[in-house]
Amino acid sequence: MSKASDSITLGCWIVFVAYWFISALRVKAIAERQSLLSALAHRIPVGSGWFLMAYQHLPHPFNTPLTPRTDLTQIFGAMICVPGLFVTIWARWTLAGNWSSDVTLKRGHELVNTGPYRFARHPIYTGLLVMSLGTAIDIGCLRVWLGLAVVFIGFWIKLKQEERLMVRHFPDEYPAYQKQVNALVPFIL
Repeated sequence: MSKASDSITLGCWIVFVAYWFISALRVKAIAERQSLLSALAHRIPVGSGWFLMAYQHLPHPFNTPLTPRTDLTQIFGAMICVPGLFVTIWARWTLAGNWSSDVTLKRGHELVNTGPYRFARHPIYTGLLVMSLGTAIDIGCLRVWLGLAVVFIGFWIKLKQEERLMVRHFPDEYPAYQKQVNALVPFIL
């Protein structure tokens, strides 16, 4: 079963990357950009986390199994990736031209609180973390679980940066939105 679950997990990531590249062609012009140092504060942990998750040839103990790699865990992990992919694409579609890979304000930037943004303020990160969790369950080794934790830290840093920018540019609307909708997990976080 490992080949089928690995194919589903890998397929989710391939669809994600392809959709991201295609949709990045239709974004609004940037009105305000974060500094390089500020961008590195989240890029380094996120990139390091993705590296840990993807690169299989790390020395011991990185490939040490942490969770059992059974047919059941692999299927479960792969099936978790699918809704994570759905959430990321739905959120990216809803955000439309306001999206950016870095913390930026776009020309004509709008506060989006529809679609998945009704349930989480940062649903793209939620979806990517769900996909990462599914990948960690599917693969089960230390490097992937560690990668998930490092990606989470990077996303947390980035969402805090984004929130400061949004509060500054939407001083009335964004604090009200923060009170109504959790950052990543509805009703929890």
